Amino acid sequence: MGHALVLNATYEPLCVVPARRALLLVLMRKAISVEDSDLVLHSSSIQLRAPAVVRLTRYVRIPYRGPVPLTRRAVFARDGGRCVYCGVPATSIDHVVPRSRGGGHTWENVVAACRPCNVRKRDRFLHETTMQLYRPPAVPRGLAWIALAVGPVPESWTPYLLPAA
Repeated sequence: MGHALVLNATYEPLCVVPARRALLLVLMRKAISVEDSDLVLHSSSIQLRAPAVVRLTRYVRIPYRGPVPLTRRAVFARDGGRCVYCGVPATSIDHVVPRSRGGGHTWENVVAACRPCNVRKRDRFLHETTMQLYRPPAVPRGLAWIALAVGPVPESWTPYLLPAA
């Protein structure tokens, strides 16, 4: 089942919902379909194309959004599921400055790594090894929560995400 991007009445991205929920919002006239997807939802009597992007008919006040929580899934999403040391698919996370040597469990210190690189680095600093980071770790900003919700962002969403990013 697909997902749909929900926009506020001001075209500001709010959240990602399942395609069925987006269609229900449109049918209940709480939202307007801005773009349709290729997904077709069936009932006993009709077939409807599921929306890919919907805009709410009324403005919704957005509560303060805190920082993206540091989780394994979030680290993999930020690093694209690739090892930051060699570029192969990542299977674990690594602390750049080992926790045993004073490194914290923070966005700036945690990266996605493959098992061989993680074992090779052990509990050493980077300058003690021949390894290097392809990309320095950073706190995800902007609309990183969308990548966490659906993985790769559909092309039909990009015009609505670019102005806000």
